[in-house]
Amino acid sequence: MNLVDRVKGILLSPKQEWQTIDGETTTIPELYKGYVLPLAAIGPVASIIGMSIVGISLPSMGSFRMPITTAIASAVVQYALTLGGVYVLAMIIDALAPTFKGQKSLTQAFKLAVYSYTAGWVVGIFAVIPALSVLGILGLYGLYLLYLGIPVLMKAPAEKSLGYTIAVIVAAVVIFVVIGIVSRAFISFPAPGMNMPGVR
Repeated sequence: MNLVDRVKGILLSPKQEWQTIDGETTTIPELYKGYVLPLAAIGPVASIIGMSIVGISLPSMGSFRMPITTAIASAVVQYALTLGGVYVLAMIIDALAPTFKGQKSLTQAFKLAVYSYTAGWVVGIFAVIPALSVLGILGLYGLYLLYLGIPVLMKAPAEKSLGYTIAVIVAAVVIFVVIGIVSRAFISFPAPGMNMPGVR
């Protein structure tokens, strides 16, 4: 599996790509090493650059550059939680399978979670320029990828796919919110009247 080809395939022709993925015997450790580790790093690395080099514009306070150590700490926590979060999501997908008449398989569930996350990981590059972070909403394309992948990888009937997708989305949102809250706990934004280095 070539990383670039897989990213292009899952984003541009997902229906065909899910069929290919379904027949692969890739293991969870192999997926982590060859796909999750590099792609999940895009957002955290971009955020370090965006927060510490480019800077964040704060209303009525000008531009704020976060200390590099703070940005790195936040990025490392975000990265670690993402690596764990994708596995937790896979376990949830697997656990929900019987409810929606699908077939339990943690490996298939992990492939579904990983490749559905692709869009979200790729748009993480926009964090390089904090003002463009709003474009991260394009990562919602991953929900469509998930919907297409469920009947192929988890063998759920087509009529159950929407309900299955919604249940997984709820779990994914909870995981995403927890990751966001915990990683932001390492960031100190200046408050009015505070004299912080890097504010200009």
